[in-house]
Amino acid sequence: MTLTVPQLAYAKHADSDDAREATDGEEPFRRFELEYELDAYYSNIGLYVALTKAPIPHLGAQKESNIYSYLLSRALVPRFLVIEASVNPLPYLGVYIKKNDRSFYDNMQITENFNLVTAVTAGFQEPYAASIFAGNVVDFDVPNRTDVTGKGYTGYLVSAGNYHIKDNELVKDEWWEFEWKIKGDRKSTNRKLSWSFRVGLKLHGHPEITDIVYLSLRRSRIDYNPIVTTFYHNSGFEYTFDMKRRSFDGIRHYFTVDKKWPLKNKKIALALAVGFVWESAKKYTGALGADRAGNTIEYILRPNIEF
Repeated sequence: MTLTVPQLAYAKHADSDDAREATDGEEPFRRFELEYELDAYYSNIGLYVALTKAPIPHLGAQKESNIYSYLLSRALVPRFLVIEASVNPLPYLGVYIKKNDRSFYDNMQITENFNLVTAVTAGFQEPYAASIFAGNVVDFDVPNRTDVTGKGYTGYLVSAGNYHIKDNELVKDEWWEFEWKIKGDRKSTNRKLSWSFRVGLKLHGHPEITDIVYLSLRRSRIDYNPIVTTFYHNSGFEYTFDMKRRSFDGIRHYFTVDKKWPLKNKKIALALAVGFVWESAKKYTGALGADRAGNTIEYILRPNIEF
């Protein structure tokens, strides 16, 4: 996703610890910008609104630790608004397969805790959502250069939807989600780095789905031309911990780790993620929880191609 704002400043030196401002390469002020992102698990279109005419800092190719520090230091007062609609294609595909080709879905049940359809499509617990984000943005682009791109965000997000996905089935549910997050995507000639750190609250309109508070961490790194080959350089992980809103009892653990294999001389990497989703018997009550005798666990096996 990209956002163009006025009086852009940029980092003159890629290794500088602080963002440097400059007047060269300034772009005309745009109050509104429409952008989209396509992905097998999460696709979205967003309207970006600049709330002020203050310049967005250009960090260039900063160290990862410097990026986090810079974003956190500007986390309190929002300067940008994003209105977004999103859809989760593969999670919804799992719903579609179970509803329209049940025999195929059942044949994919390899073991008690491993269904191949679920393993590939697990992740988001809703088919789509609408959201509003208010916060700050930093840009990793350098004006008049194309080798460093991407943006970082920190701020507050409100999301809503009217369906919940349970066991690859749609459940009518008017839900609301409130969170604070810091996230970003940065791509350069040598690597691609993505991260997201979130804390939030999710309230369900359906009385048989438990309200939660949660903590979520995600990090992904691709090194297209690594000097040394280690697990750290071409890997990623995601962990989300859901807790019951009032008692903070553990309700759900979602965990994946992945390994990436960049294709030689191409900005493409093959990736494979493995992990699990553990859910407490307390996640659902009443009729929704009647088919669960206790805690459940499902394993994840997720191939992907990353650009």
